[in-house]
Amino acid sequence: MSRIGKLPVAIPNSVTVTVNNNLVSVKGPKGELAQQVHPDITVNIADGALTVERPSDSKEHRSLHGLYRSLISNMVVGVSEGYTIEMEFVGVGYRAETNGQVLELSLGYSHNIFFELPKEVKAEAKTERREAPKLKLESCDKQLIGHVAAKIRSFRPPEPYKGKGILFKGEQIRRKAGKSAGK
Repeated sequence: MSRIGKLPVAIPNSVTVTVNNNLVSVKGPKGELAQQVHPDITVNIADGALTVERPSDSKEHRSLHGLYRSLISNMVVGVSEGYTIEMEFVGVGYRAETNGQVLELSLGYSHNIFFELPKEVKAEAKTERREAPKLKLESCDKQLIGHVAAKIRSFRPPEPYKGKGILFKGEQIRRKAGKSAGK
């Protein structure tokens, strides 16, 4: 039995979960999400908990079992609490500004980068004196917010020599020494 797949997903009082033709819909105070489930996997709701079951012990069924349990659990946490990712822009002249759903990034290139955020993601840019600019992303969809954060980071990934780039909050960059002096 899958260790992750056999764990029941607790459903908070503020969240409603419906299963209709292998489509699991989760609705809560932060939003609404839906996930199509493989036809072989069954999803049961009983006593305020959701369980995921598989028909056999084949390799495919075992992998799908844990996968769909994790996806549904992430949806329940997302619509009840939400997810946040905080990023820091380390470098001279690096800036981030939000104008509605458009994120304007100044990352040391000859031009500014305008990034259109999905409507499910909310962004808040903060710049304080003597500190690196910070960007806070919020969403109920864990997959989407992770994808958006990875895309933003790809514009200027951190480099090991000076430590400049876009970092996740609390991330440590392993620094390299660089060239050594002449003989």
